[in-house]
Amino acid sequence: MKVGYRWIQDFVDLDVDVHDAAWALTMSGTEVESVAHETVPAEVICALIVDAAKHPNADRLFVCTVDTGKETLQVVCGAPNTRPGIRSAFAPVGTVLADGMTVKKAKIRGVESMGVLLSERELGLTDDHTGIMELDDDIEIGAPLAAALGLEDWVLDVGVTPNRGDCLSVIGIARELAALFGKTLKLPRWEVDEIETPARDVLSVEILDPSGCPRYAARYMDGVTIAKSPFPMRRRLFQSGVRAINNVVDITNYVMLELGQPLHAFDATLIEGSGIVVRTAKEGESFVTLDSVERRLSRGDLLICDRARPVALAGIMGGENSEVLPTTTSVVLESAYFNPGCIRRTSRSLGLSTEASYRFERGVDPGMQVTAADRAACLMARHAGARVYRGAIDVNHLEAGPKTVGLRASALSGVLGIGSTD
Repeated sequence: MKVGYRWIQDFVDLDVDVHDAAWALTMSGTEVESVAHETVPAEVICALIVDAAKHPNADRLFVCTVDTGKETLQVVCGAPNTRPGIRSAFAPVGTVLADGMTVKKAKIRGVESMGVLLSERELGLTDDHTGIMELDDDIEIGAPLAAALGLEDWVLDVGVTPNRGDCLSVIGIARELAALFGKTLKLPRWEVDEIETPARDVLSVEILDPSGCPRYAARYMDGVTIAKSPFPMRRRLFQSGVRAINNVVDITNYVMLELGQPLHAFDATLIEGSGIVVRTAKEGESFVTLDSVERRLSRGDLLICDRARPVALAGIMGGENSEVLPTTTSVVLESAYFNPGCIRRTSRSLGLSTEASYRFERGVDPGMQVTAADRAACLMARHAGARVYRGAIDVNHLEAGPKTVGLRASALSGVLGIGSTD
């Protein structure tokens, strides 16, 4: 599992070098396989595009007047989002980029260019190469980008053993470090702004196989606008090896990485009968997953269905028939606890492993489902304009709850062979 050190520090105040933190984790049994330093060249700054005119000799190029805070330069750019008035990442002549390329003074189709306006992918920040990076208007023109956006970071590649599913999240790693360095874990806080209409008025949940799915929580929201996620979220997903798709899907992945609870979002208009039914598959039943592959299922494989057909392969991958699309305006959010053995068996039989199945196979926190759904709903309200219906639907066949374990210091010392047992 890969995770940025700055993200970990959101949840624990660590004043130790990242390499010391990595060493402590490794010595405690959670091996950090590598630590990668990430930043952008110091020369890359925030610049303002003052003007952008069509290139006289190329239909898809622009000749830009760029204000660097110290001087005005002419720059040729081919990005489709090039336009006057936006701030973007700019590398002047002489800058050495991450791929080793040195920015040089150039003539492009007969027009001089004195630098490069950059995309997020060219800076190694995300895989977005749809256009040049667009920065907030409050970032000072001429400010070094690394400092303005806090881009210097270190990515830890943590080798989590099969018995430590609790470490497959940012919170999990932060918890380990808090214990190792005597710090206090800072859990995220949020409030879900709900409308008066209860979710139960528009959605139902039925579990027909409580042994395979002991708990299924769901939230309903409408008024959703599908768009690109904020840059800080996409950056953290990229650091963790997760591809950004859109704000709704990205939020489900972000919360999974943060809290360790996999989530799935359905387009609510594609859920027939306004109901979720969890059942086992029939022998030979087929289902087309999000990767457009038709899967032949075995008896005992767990399915998430609506009132008419399967819509997801439980704990592994959603269905092509219910995916969140650019036209989606209402969402059913799934947050469930699945039997680890059931997910492991299906994942292996189909040869299909995902970030979600990897966590479910190792066991997720059976008390986290509503918390994670609430966290995602809060983020969807903030970043997708969602109207969140009141209350999470929580069908729970588990009896698990918070437990208190008594431990005498003398008994612990005796078992460990340290200190006095008197």
